[in-house]
Parts: sequence; structure tokens; C-alpha cells
Amino acid sequence: MRDVLLEARLLATVSRLAGPVRGVGVVLISLFGAFSLHSPLGWSLFAVVALSAIADFRLPRVALPVAFLRVVVLSLLLGTDAGQWVPTVLTTTLITWQWQWPPKVTVPATAALLAVQVVTTGPGVLVRAVLESVLARVAYELLRRSSRRVDVLRERAAEQNRAAAVALDRSRREREYLALLHDTAAATFLMAVHGGDPRVVAAQARRDLVVLAERGHAQGTADLGAALTAVARDSALDVRVEAGVVPVPAGVALAFVRAARELLTNVERHAGTASARLTVERAGSGAVVVISDDGRGFAPGEVPGHRRGVRGSVVGRMEAVGGTAAVESEPGGGTTARLEWPADG
Repeated sequence: MRDVLLEARLLATVSRLAGPVRGVGVVLISLFGAFSLHSPLGWSLFAVVALSAIADFRLPRVALPVAFLRVVVLSLLLGTDAGQWVPTVLTTTLITWQWQWPPKVTVPATAALLAVQVVTTGPGVLVRAVLESVLARVAYELLRRSSRRVDVLRERAAEQNRAAAVALDRSRREREYLALLHDTAAATFLMAVHGGDPRVVAAQARRDLVVLAERGHAQGTADLGAALTAVARDSALDVRVEAGVVPVPAGVALAFVRAARELLTNVERHAGTASARLTVERAGSGAVVVISDDGRGFAPGEVPGHRRGVRGSVVGRMEAVGGTAAVESEPGGGTTARLEWPADG
């Protein structure tokens, strides 16, 4: 559903203001006209105009016939003796009509009013009235087309923004899926290639299928402490766990689970140690997970750019849910990974 169009808002505003503009205009014109006549008739007609202007402000449904009768009364009673009073009220009326009603209403009303003018005061004002009415209608149409053009440009920009957002989300999901494949299928294939126990490979493959089936279905809230305790229990390492109850959105918990699984797998494969530590704590309304080991460590700056393990499966995954991940290590000094998710992430 598109936002309210600029064209509709602008034309509604012009239509709403046309009546008050006409009312103020004819009252001021009539005030000067009454001063110029300086007669009881002039002031009486000014009073009539002032009263009729109420319709321009308050009664838009009857404003057109009231404005028509107002010009007719002034024309009949003043004739050619009013100077510019009647012609100016006439042109003000015709101009504001073009802003308030469609041509199917204003064209016959304008023709009828001009016919009355020709009969009562002669054709002298005819050219001026027609020209100003046409110019008012042209200006109105140009305004409408310009605002419509702006609406088209805004809609195109909105479509481009929506397309960019969809593309960004698709790219994020693709990166997530590649990271997930690295954590699951790729690791299982590598285990099989290096002659892993067929039963272990089969069990790992079944777990991979479950994880892959979970993708895209993370909703609700999960206890991060319980989830990561289960991850530690399934690990081949001896993992000492300190975890309390830390509720987080299920999608965030899934990101933590996958990142923690990748980190523990890296410890198993590369750290040269059989144990690790895992802590899960609250951080305000968010969560902090720390995984550490006393293994051989490594130099993070020397990790090749094509290796996705930590960068894609841990850092990228946490950033995708609004969190952060930092890994500190040095050769011979063990490794510590800190995963954080703020509640407003």
C-alpha cells in the first residue's frame, strides 16, 4: 500500500484553500468598492458580500451557487457605475473556481456568469475574464502534473529501495547458508575424506540434516544456557560449562549455537588439547558467551583470507543478528573467543 500521494494531498490543500481565498478576496475588494462609491447602496452591497462570504469559509457545497449569485447581484445593482468592483470580484470568483471544482462544473458555470456580465455590463470584461480563467486552469493542471511526476519518482525510488533491501537480505541469507554448509556438510565431507569412522560420519550427517532443516524456522525465545550446554555435551571435547538461564530470541540463540559449535570444532581440530571452557552470562538484557582453551593457539593476523571458519561462521554469523564476536589468540598461549549480543541488537 503506497503512502498518500503528493498529488492528492496537494490538490486537496488547494481545493480547501480556494474558498477562503475567494471569500477574503471579494470582501476586501468590496470594502474598497464601497469606499469608492461612498453611498448607502455601496455599503449595503458590502454587507451582502461579507455575509455571503461565510459560504466560502464554512459551506463548500453551496459556495459555487452563492458566489454566482453574489456576482449577479453586484452586476445588476451596480451595472457600469462600479468601476473595477464588479470585474475584479468576477475574475477572482472565476479563478478560484478553477482550483476548487472540475471543468465539467466550472465551464458551464463560467459561461453562464459571463453571459450575465455581457447582458448587464457589456462585453468589455469578457476577454480579461476568459483569459484569467484559462490561465488559472492551466496553472492548476501544471501543478497537478508536477505533483504526479514527483509521485512517480518517489514510487520508483521506493521500489529501488525495496529491491535493494531484498537483495541485501538475500545476500545475507546466502552468506549464512554458506557458513552453515561450512559448519555442517563441508566438515562432514572432510571427516569422510580423511577416513573417519563410518558410524561417526553417519551420525554427524544426521545432525547436519537436522541443522539444515532448522534454517529459516527460528522463532520465539530460547534459553541460551541450555542450548549451549547441549552443544558442549555433543562435543568430543571435555568442555567445562558455566551457564545460567539466559533467554534470547530463538534466531539469536541459533546464531550462538552455530558459532559455538564452530569454535569447539576448531579447538578439537587445531588446538591440540582435549578440553575447553564455556561460560554463558547475562549482559543486561543481552548475553555474553566465552569459549576458551589452553591449546597451542595461533596468530589471527596470519589466517588466510579464503578461510571462512572464524570470519564467516563466527564473526559474520554474530553480526547478522546484531551481535559481535572477537577471537584473541597467540602461538602457545591458547585461544579465547567472546561472543556478545546486546538486547537492542
